[in-house]
Amino acid sequence: MGHVIVKDLCKNFIERRRARRVLNSEPDTHLGERLEVLDRINLEFQDGELVCVLGPSGCGKSTLANIMAGFERWSSGAVLIDGKEVAGPSSDNIFVFQHNSLFPWMTVQENVSLGLRHMNDKVKMAELVQEYVDVVNLTGFEHHYPHQLSGGMQRRAELARALVVNPEVLFMDEPFAGLDFLTRLKMREEVINMHQLIGKTIIFITHDIEEALMMADRVVLLTDRPARVKLDTKLESPHPRDFVCDSQLEDLRREVYQELGVHYAL
Repeated sequence: MGHVIVKDLCKNFIERRRARRVLNSEPDTHLGERLEVLDRINLEFQDGELVCVLGPSGCGKSTLANIMAGFERWSSGAVLIDGKEVAGPSSDNIFVFQHNSLFPWMTVQENVSLGLRHMNDKVKMAELVQEYVDVVNLTGFEHHYPHQLSGGMQRRAELARALVVNPEVLFMDEPFAGLDFLTRLKMREEVINMHQLIGKTIIFITHDIEEALMMADRVVLLTDRPARVKLDTKLESPHPRDFVCDSQLEDLRREVYQELGVHYAL
């Protein structure tokens, strides 16, 4: 299962500053400005969906993902995964970060096996690691170190490390940031193929409108801060998708650009 429910979620950050010390007086602590980041977010992610979350830079997309994954606490509301309130990070819900998080002193095989290190059956562990190395097309690179891999291969190794523990939900926070255009295209295809193969719930944070529309089963668009849900639409177009051949997809692209207040035709 990988059913995620977000109910009336709000998140505020409060800047706490300490006042200057005054001679012969106790230091005074006071609250600073309250920054509203998320405002009454209501979303439901069905088991096996690939949902892309879009929004302006700094609107709170990553904060929302961090809260759902258990890395941050919300101010009010609730987050439930498979009927249980999120109380912290879990091995059932794996996070792939923006930046490369492979351990440089470990090989691909060692990095991928990290989440299985407590397994008693080492033969089974080795079989699982090889299975997911094969899934992300890194066969033959098991004993290479991260510095010996391209950017795209490093991201695929991170995907294998995330998938090998069989998570219910996979959170991906702009995982293709920093990759060149052609590598991004290849990684999109890898994620789509992987999703069709294993059917896990994937919540994918991105700034890239085309990326979201090409990959997702559903697209959620957030407003500027404090973020609210502005658009939540299901994509019916089958893969592979093409804006030129699919007028509905092209119309949706225009709508998303308009909602964000920008024009892609310059």
